[in-house]
Amino acid sequence: MDRYKEIKEQIISKYNSFPQNHRKIADYFINNFDKIPFLNVLDLSKAAGTSVASIVRFSQRAGFKGFNELRDEITGSLRKELSNKQIFPLIEKHKIKKDLLTEVANLDIKNINNTLNLIERKTFDFVIDRILKSERVFTAGLGISYLLAEILAYQLTQVGVSSSILNHTHTVFNENILFLNSNDLLMVFSFPPYSKETIEAAKFAQERKIDVIAVTNQPAAPVTFFSKANLLVKSENMLFTNSFAAISVLINALATACAIKDRQRAKRILKESQEIMIHQDQVIIESKQ
Repeated sequence: MDRYKEIKEQIISKYNSFPQNHRKIADYFINNFDKIPFLNVLDLSKAAGTSVASIVRFSQRAGFKGFNELRDEITGSLRKELSNKQIFPLIEKHKIKKDLLTEVANLDIKNINNTLNLIERKTFDFVIDRILKSERVFTAGLGISYLLAEILAYQLTQVGVSSSILNHTHTVFNENILFLNSNDLLMVFSFPPYSKETIEAAKFAQERKIDVIAVTNQPAAPVTFFSKANLLVKSENMLFTNSFAAISVLINALATACAIKDRQRAKRILKESQEIMIHQDQVIIESKQ
């Protein structure tokens, strides 16, 4: 692991041992990591809504001599990180008039670029292996996240992974989780505004020794503290909703990777699905004769 990610992981690993006021500082550090090199301790205290003394004590609790050492470490690691980033070019804006279509497309391209830089490939590979080793995969989310969870479950089913979405009709998530076991996997989608019930479901599953994979937008999003691994996706939008672009790329990548890593299973399911469709068509034709 490079130093950039190592420092962030160091803060995250100590999160639960921090007092409440230091957790607030940790949240700011984790979610605004790239801004830290440009802030002095006074600027940071104002941005995090805490005192200068608390910033210094937090830095020491995180394993550094003080804020200056922590900031210097982040600055050095950030330089190396930026030099390794590869970004897809944005679409050139029209010079004559403002083009809303281009503006939206550029924002989605930015979301995809940032997502590609956020997701560690080792984490992605771990998630794929965990999906393929699972007896069953369950997905969960509320609101827009419910639609995303449904799409992922469908995509995984298409490549031979036993997958379904947790119902949220006459039952709540935790009642569904009672029927899961340690060989199963729960994948939760959690985007702003974060659903309390989704977070509680992740926590309940963790307590029952069921692995949780979180698909969310920030390293310190509430659900990440109850997950085995986190897939971070940028979903910024011009509206007060989340953009689907980068999330759709991730879902497609997960299903594609599963199919490639277990080609035999994917081919078998595809063949059997086609046979079912052919049989259904024959039944319909015969019923009309």
